This record gives sequence, structure tokens and C-alpha cells, in this order.
Amino acid sequence: MKHTVIGLILGAGLVVKIVMIILLFFSVFSWAIIILKWRLFAKVKKETDIFYRIYRQEKDPKAVYQATRTLMITPLARLFRAAYTEGRKDREELRRTIKRYMALESARLERYLNFLATTGSTTPFIGLFGTVWGIMTSFQGIGAAGSASLAVVAPGIAEALIATAMGLVAAIPAVIGYNYFLSMAGRMIIQMEDFAEELLDFLTRGE
Repeated sequence: MKHTVIGLILGAGLVVKIVMIILLFFSVFSWAIIILKWRLFAKVKKETDIFYRIYRQEKDPKAVYQATRTLMITPLARLFRAAYTEGRKDREELRRTIKRYMALESARLERYLNFLATTGSTTPFIGLFGTVWGIMTSFQGIGAAGSASLAVVAPGIAEALIATAMGLVAAIPAVIGYNYFLSMAGRMIIQMEDFAEELLDFLTRGE
């Protein structure tokens, strides 16, 4: 037990334990965000397909509004409802309204991604700090024992390297998740921008 990973973690010094707790916090919350975003974007794609099908079939804005009221996730349906409920406006006023709601929807798609970026950029250095501190402690142990044998050095070096490993374990999924979800959000924002002009024509048709 003493020389297992769990044993080394439990036997680590106070500073290294604090570092590991911080890294565990970042890792848990990063995975929570990754799962949350994965489910969100899956629902967005599904609801967007449904919205487009209804939108292409219906010619009356009111009919589209009524048929898509249950679509609460896709930005296109939310953008349509927001613009529709603003009432009759001239084209430029409606354009500004759509632009404002697009900014809100874009922010919603990118929400929490900054935490993944922060995790990916900081946790390797936090882990490295734990490693350096653990190695310093090992050298202090060598000085106190007056020996540099493997039995004296190995446990301290091992617990120090665990901090580095935990930093990488937290950082790698966060970086992958951030890049993937940022790319997905970017594609949806472009899709929303393309839809905005079409929506503007749809709602001002006949004016």
C-alpha cells in the first residue's frame, strides 16, 4: 500500500496534497463541462434539424412560432422566437434586434469554455509546482538521512511525479474539449449568421 499510487498520494507532504486537490478540482469540473457541452451540442443539432424542417415547410411566421415553441435548445429557434415576439419593426430595427439576440446566443454556446481553456493552460504548471516542491522535499530528506540511496530518494520523487501526471491528466482532456467545442460553437455561430439574413427577409416579407 505504501508504494502504490494511492499510498504515495496519501503519504505526500501537505503542499503536494494541496496541489493534488486543486488539480482534482480542475479535472472534475472540466469533465462536468465536457459532458454538459457534449449533451448540449447533441441536442442543438437535433433541434436545429427539426427547426429547419418546420421552417422550410411553413410560410407563415406565426405558424413557425407555434410549431417551434417546444424547441428550447437550438439557437435558430430561439433567435426566431425572439425576433418574432419583438413585433412589427422596420428592416433596420429588426436587423439590430436580431444582431443583439445573436450575440446572446453566441455567448450561450461558448459559456464555460473559458474554464476549459484555463484548465488546459494552468494545470500543467500547477502540477509542475507540486513536482518541484516534492523534489525539494526529497533532497531535504537526503540531507537529513545523509544518504542518496534509491530507497531514500524514490518515494519522494514518485509522489512528486504524480503531481505532474495529475496536471497532464487534467489538462489534456480540457484542451481537446475546448478546441472541439469551440469549433462546434463557431460552426453554429456561422450557421446562425447565415440564417439571420434569411430570417430578416422572412419576417419583413410583404412590407
